[in-house]
Amino acid sequence: MVNEKTKRSYCVIGAGTAGLCAARHALQSGGTVTVFEMDKELGGTWVFNEQTGKNEYGIDMHSSMYKGLRTNLPKEIMGYPDFPIPEQESSYIPAEDMLHFFHLFAETFGILEHIRFSHYVVRVKPTLDEKAWEVIVRDCPNDKLVTYTFDYVLVCNGHYHTPNLPKYEGMDLYEGTQMHSHDYRSNERFEGETVLVIGAGPSGMDMAYEISKRAIRVTLSHHLKDKPQTVFPSNVTLKPDVVRLTKTGVIYADGTSEDFSTICYSTGYKYTFPFLSTDCGITVEDNHVQPLYKHCINIRYPTMAFIGLPFYVCAAQMMDLQARFCIKFFSGARALPTAEEMTADTAADMEERWKRGLKKRQAHMMGPIEDNYYDDLAKTADIEPIKPVIQKLHKLSAFRFSEDLVNFRKDKFRIVDDETFVKVN
Repeated sequence: MVNEKTKRSYCVIGAGTAGLCAARHALQSGGTVTVFEMDKELGGTWVFNEQTGKNEYGIDMHSSMYKGLRTNLPKEIMGYPDFPIPEQESSYIPAEDMLHFFHLFAETFGILEHIRFSHYVVRVKPTLDEKAWEVIVRDCPNDKLVTYTFDYVLVCNGHYHTPNLPKYEGMDLYEGTQMHSHDYRSNERFEGETVLVIGAGPSGMDMAYEISKRAIRVTLSHHLKDKPQTVFPSNVTLKPDVVRLTKTGVIYADGTSEDFSTICYSTGYKYTFPFLSTDCGITVEDNHVQPLYKHCINIRYPTMAFIGLPFYVCAAQMMDLQARFCIKFFSGARALPTAEEMTADTAADMEERWKRGLKKRQAHMMGPIEDNYYDDLAKTADIEPIKPVIQKLHKLSAFRFSEDLVNFRKDKFRIVDDETFVKVN
C-alpha cells in the first residue's frame, strides 16, 4: 500500500483531449491527480458555445467550435490507442459525438471526480526550494483564489484558443467586418455577404466551403506552394496573399483588388501560457516553445511537461503517447537523461528542422515526419508505440481532405488489424 504522503501529486491544466489522457495515466501510475478546467464541462475545444468574447467570469472563451462541425479526420484514428471511439455508421462524426466519447473515457477511468470545473489557473511557479510547484487557482463560482502545491505539472491547455492575427497595412481603414475564425459559430450570418477567408489550412478551407453555402461569393487567399486540388463550389475563387486592405476590400500580391463585406482571418493561433511565471524557464517565440525535450518536457524544470504542442499529427493518439512518455519518467519507472543530454538532443532536432527550411513557427510541426516522432518517443521511454495502421490511415485521410474537400467525409473506413485498414464504400 502506497503511503498517501509519498504519492506523487500531479496538477493537470485543462480537461480536453490532452488533459484527460494525462490524468488517466497519472492516476494509473499511482499518483494523486487534480485537473483544473476553466469551463463548466470537460472536452476542451470540442465544447460548443454560441458565446464569443468573454464568459460570465470575464475569461476569454476557449473553444473555437462551430455549429454543425464534423471531424476532418476519421473517428478510427481519433480515439486513444487502447480506447477507440465506438463503432457507428460514419467515419467522420459530429462534434457532439466526440464530446460524448470524452465523457465516456472520463467515466471509464474515474477521472471525473478529480476535475475541478470553473477553476481558472492564474499562476504556476516553482516553490522557493525549486522542488515542487505552487499553483494559484481562481475558483470562479466562489470568486476566491486558492493556492496548491504539486510535485508535477502537466500543461494541457491546448493551442486553438488565442487568435493569431496578421498585421496588414490598412486594417484600420477597412470599413467592413473583420473577424478571426475563433469567433465563427455558423454560416447563417453570411447570407448575402461577400467574404474573404485568409488562410488555407484545414479550418480555412472548411470555413470557405461552409460560408459559400450562404454567401454570394467567397475568396480564399493562400500562399500554398501547390494550390488545393479540391474542386470548390462555383462561387469560391482562390487568390494569392493579401498585401494590404483598402476601405472596401483588399489588394493582392498579384496586383489585383477585390471588395468584400467581411474578412475572416483563418490565420491560426498563438501558443500562450499566461499562467506560467517567468521563473518556469519557458519562453515562447513565434509559437516555438523552449527549452523542451522531445517537444514536451521542460528541460529547465523536468517536473513540468506540455502535452499536445506538435501539430499535423493524430492528436489524441500522439497526446496519449506523450502522456505515457512523460509519466514513465515522472513516476520514477525510468530515469531522465541529464539536462545537458536533453539540451543536445533538442538542439540536434531543431538543427535538422532549420536545415529543411522550416520557420520558427513550424518548430513543433510534424506532418511528414510524424512517424519518426512517435517511434522516437516510444523507443526512448520503452512504451507501446502507435500502431502502423493509424499512421497509414492518417496519411490517406489528410490526402483525401486536400483532394476532395466537398466529398471526403463520405469515406467510410474499418481497421482490420494493427497494420491494415479497408475503405468500405
